[in-house]
This record gives sequence, structure tokens and C-alpha cells, in this order.
Amino acid sequence: MAIPQLVVYPVKDLEKAKKLFAQLLGADPYTDAPYYVEFRTDDREIGLDPNGSSKGPIVYWRTDNIAARVEELRSAGWEVTRDANDVGGGLMVAQLADSDGNTIGFRQEP
Repeated sequence: MAIPQLVVYPVKDLEKAKKLFAQLLGADPYTDAPYYVEFRTDDREIGLDPNGSSKGPIVYWRTDNIAARVEELRSAGWEVTRDANDVGGGLMVAQLADSDGNTIGFRQEP
């Protein structure tokens, strides 16, 4: 079983969240932009998304073929809430929801 590499938290106050997570993780952000902040610790990445629409954190699983994985899960009954798209630099992400509305994500590195 693959281990999730990225967890993204929706935040309302990016600056406040950035300070809190820097203290928690003992590290400065790896990526620090007005639209997204990311920390890297050991083999995990923690993202802060001020534009996130989920009610809680989203775990992103890595995949080598995001289109095939999304289609496989759609066929199994998952609802695609965000089709695979390039979010910059060739990084592809997608989001799906289970029957209870819980969101998971997938990411494909360039």
C-alpha cells in the first residue's frame, strides 16, 4: 500500500496558519506564496490552502497515471469533484469524494 506523501489543510488565515505550522513542524515553508504554502518534513509534505473548499485536510496519494487511477475509482463509485488538471510545472492533481463526502486527492509528478 502506498503511503500518502502530501496532506493539504484548508485555512482561512494563511499567515496565522503558516506561523502555527512552522512552530509545530520546526521548519520554515518550502513554498511560500499568497495562494499556497508548503512545508517539507522527512518524507511528508504539509500544504496550507487558503482557497480550499473542503471541510478538513485532504490526503494526496502519488500515482504514475492520474487519468487511469481517477477513471478506475470513478467506475468503482467515487465521485470526481476535481478532474485531473495541471496546477503548475506539470504537476497534475485530482480530487474525489466517497459516499460520505470525504475528499481524497491524487497527484502525478511531471
